[in-house]
Amino acid sequence: MTGRGAMRSHLEFRSGALRDGPKVQPGGEMLARLLAAGLPSHGYRIKKTVAEDWGWCVMIAHDRFPLWIGCGAYLEYPDGHLCFIEPSKPRLWRWFRPVDTSETVERLAGALEACVRQSGVAHHLRWWSEEEVRAG
Repeated sequence: MTGRGAMRSHLEFRSGALRDGPKVQPGGEMLARLLAAGLPSHGYRIKKTVAEDWGWCVMIAHDRFPLWIGCGAYLEYPDGHLCFIEPSKPRLWRWFRPVDTSETVERLAGALEACVRQSGVAHHLRWWSEEEVRAG
């Protein structure tokens, strides 16, 4: 974890092998496909992967609230990647009641990190702090 009680929601890492070709826009497709293939072995059912204007979205079947991972290029590095889990806050409101998301998101964060590590082509993995998440 990034700190006591902090939620892991944004994972940056580097990998030239997972970088989409320069003509592929938006970036993140190879990474989204890697996660869609790997997450089921961690108990997740993938609904679909979708291209967005900022990257790719891996939609995960979840009954209590919408759950997904965004995948895109992290332009701080030529081989940089950023994955972010939504929801990224420990609580959200559904039907006028608070729903705790922290346990679900933390479990997904562990599976996300495991998939990236098990790819064998990623390095410099780092979870963002809450301050970095807020700053974007």
